[in-house]
Amino acid sequence: MTTLEAITYNHQADLTRLNERIAIQLDGSNTLMHKIVMSLLRTKGKQIRPLMVFLCAGLFGCDNDKVLASAVAVELLHNASLIHDDVVDNSPTRRGRPTVNAVWDNHIAVLVGDYFTSSAMQQAISTGDIRIVDVLCRLGRSLSLGEIDQIYNAREHSFTEQNYYRIIDYKTASLFVASAEMGCLAAGIDDERFEALSRFALLFGRCFQIRDDIFDYFPSEMVGKPTGNDLREGKISLPLIHVLDQPELPGYDKVRSMLDSDGLSDEDIAEIQAFARDNGGIEYAFAVMEDLRRQAYECLAVFPESENRSELERLFDFTIARQF
Repeated sequence: MTTLEAITYNHQADLTRLNERIAIQLDGSNTLMHKIVMSLLRTKGKQIRPLMVFLCAGLFGCDNDKVLASAVAVELLHNASLIHDDVVDNSPTRRGRPTVNAVWDNHIAVLVGDYFTSSAMQQAISTGDIRIVDVLCRLGRSLSLGEIDQIYNAREHSFTEQNYYRIIDYKTASLFVASAEMGCLAAGIDDERFEALSRFALLFGRCFQIRDDIFDYFPSEMVGKPTGNDLREGKISLPLIHVLDQPELPGYDKVRSMLDSDGLSDEDIAEIQAFARDNGGIEYAFAVMEDLRRQAYECLAVFPESENRSELERLFDFTIARQF
């Protein structure tokens, strides 16, 4: 059993209530929407974001309906963003299954994503807490801005760490930050402990995305899933950004010329992956994650030792160590 599986097992009752509430919220009389929703519910992901809501609220001994509604809201908006991202990226599969846009076309996929977004808002409103609604609204803005930023940087070939962190803060970390903040607010917490968990979640989200990005620099057969797709789309992440900041490296000019071109072949992708690996890009990314973990543990130090605090620390450890 992995660390994540162990933590998930401990919170199985919460996650069961979460998925029951999601199914009820998305239930409707439209036959096509019902068919699509049921297909999506069968392929749910790790659900780390709602787990973050439960863990943060649990630090304060809170387990009420506001916590559940907040967890449902963030999970629904997360899934809405994935559906819309698949349209933007023209992705044929997600989690090993055909995407909504691949099966039913982009028009239907956009509408399904909108349906999930509206459902998320209804759950946030049901808490009766305008602060929770505000967090969810700001999350939606961040996700949209992150996607626009990523497209712009890919087109402009803007490869800097500053731009990279801004994008992952918008696209990935914002979901974890919102989860932590909504968990705190649902528990009635808005003091320095709120700020500490918000900061922890930001660091967690950055680490989560960096670890995910590292996979893209290895051959598909080593990772067990397709890699190199981000590079094909002009999305440059931390391992490569680091080595691109060293123009004295052998092969630098060739790789930079490839990245500035309009398209990359499979051979180009393999060469760029090797360039990042062979010149310390992976080691640098892992060093950054270790520093993020150190900072994150400092954020949690303001809380007394507890099972929930331990699980947040272990969740961070799992993020760095995971192999998928």
